[in-house]
Amino acid sequence: MALTLWACQAQERQPEAAEWVTLFDGESFAGWRGVGLDSIPAGHWIIEDGTIRKVASGAVPTAADGQPLEGGDIMTIDTYRDFELVLEWKVSPGANSGIKYNVSEEMSTGSPPIHAALGFEYQILDDALHPDAQNGPNRTAAALYDLVPPASDKPLKAVGSFNETRIVFDNGHGEHWLNGVKVLEFDLASAAFDSAFAVSKYSPIDGFAEQREGHIVLQDHGDDVWFRNIKIRELTP
Repeated sequence: MALTLWACQAQERQPEAAEWVTLFDGESFAGWRGVGLDSIPAGHWIIEDGTIRKVASGAVPTAADGQPLEGGDIMTIDTYRDFELVLEWKVSPGANSGIKYNVSEEMSTGSPPIHAALGFEYQILDDALHPDAQNGPNRTAAALYDLVPPASDKPLKAVGSFNETRIVFDNGHGEHWLNGVKVLEFDLASAAFDSAFAVSKYSPIDGFAEQREGHIVLQDHGDDVWFRNIKIRELTP
């Protein structure tokens, strides 16, 4: 793959932008629900000290009958096509999660697991301890998961510290930023993206790589992860 096509020094587009909209008020799950659900998966997601916390699966209380409570990803009720998304996140040691976008709920619930979103994913990971990091740079923190690796010198903070993520998705052009640095970009119409998609786990999924009005999703991967200061603004291509 010609990685120079993904160079982080490429000229940035300057689309018109609307006002910032807060997606998390620090106190409630207003504007969010589970993928394929009418509410937030109980016990798995909580509000804690102004953050959304994904509780590790082993620490989730059981139901009254002793069975595990059902988990799953959570998503914004609203959908977005061209946007800039900013948020902060931190992981516990060895944790895995993600921020998904361009998500179709219909596509996601059409095959198991029905509460796991299908969409482009900004990978969240403890690169040092989680084994997925050994499966290739496109599985490490800030990657476009299984598609595009981040810059090797990305400014990832230590586990337990909050990282700032910025995702720009505008007219088929995507950018992943980490702590103020652009670490990758991609274009859906490019030959480089076609090549990456063809060898990815997503290649059998019809329509996966088409831009759409999609939900923003926080992933339940079973580990302790925290999110805060989530905001978005829509862009005019």
